[in-house]
Amino acid sequence: MMLDERRGMASAAFLQFFHQNPHFPVTRRIMVGNSARASLLERTVLFEAAKHTVDTYIKSGMVVGLGAGHASDMAIKYLGRQIREGALENIVGIPTSVSSASEAAMAGIPLDHYQESSQIDVAFNDADIIEEGTLCAVIGRRKLQGEESIIQEKAILQAADHLIFIVTEKQYKDGLEGSVPVLVQSLNWMETAEEIDDLFLGDAEVWRRPSIGYAGPTGGDFPLVTREGHYVLDVIFTSPITNLAEVAGNLDQINGVVDHGVISKIPCKAVVASESGLYMVNNLPKDDDALREL
Repeated sequence: MMLDERRGMASAAFLQFFHQNPHFPVTRRIMVGNSARASLLERTVLFEAAKHTVDTYIKSGMVVGLGAGHASDMAIKYLGRQIREGALENIVGIPTSVSSASEAAMAGIPLDHYQESSQIDVAFNDADIIEEGTLCAVIGRRKLQGEESIIQEKAILQAADHLIFIVTEKQYKDGLEGSVPVLVQSLNWMETAEEIDDLFLGDAEVWRRPSIGYAGPTGGDFPLVTREGHYVLDVIFTSPITNLAEVAGNLDQINGVVDHGVISKIPCKAVVASESGLYMVNNLPKDDDALREL
């Protein structure tokens, strides 16, 4: 079956799913109420995770990579407060995105631009999802704003001496689900999409991300073009991802793939927020005590 035919079938299935309206109003009200309570609880524990990240891993005099996402915004605001109150001094932030730069500026954090020679002591970031044990993570599912760049975000996180992800318990799991964003050259992008589709045949669909309107196999008439001039293909997995590093390695071998949203770094830590509290995990070998402390 040709790629266009498979995409057409996937599009029909997705559209049918999203246009269904099977719930009664009473059921909907109950669901919204439960969702609101869960959201409030999640925000509370996520703030505690953000606060713990700043209090535990950031010291005076550090250069800090400022991540993107809801938890990172909380950490940036709290970091700014610590600086204003004098608890931390001589902090320089390097933002990973336009949004984190804006949050940091409002929080009063001194900023610097990222360069390949930048020495970054520690960086924190949200993850769309993170693999249990390896702490291999996916970033970049969110809608990109203005001059945001997955490539720059990844580069800053990789350059940091220490990387901390701030996630909820539902984002930290084995057998990952959802999509992996892949940056591809805009020229001959269909050939690259075909090769990715063949690579994950039966386990994933490949959709080009739109700048406006609905997502679809071709991204409509207005595909998203990144700051660097690349298209974003969302590889939407319909089966659990058993090995994220293997997925990343396979993508790296495909002609036309520039980068992707998979990040794997050792050492790496994750502060995981759950209903019962916080817990911290790392991906260091158990006998590597020398690197265990930040």
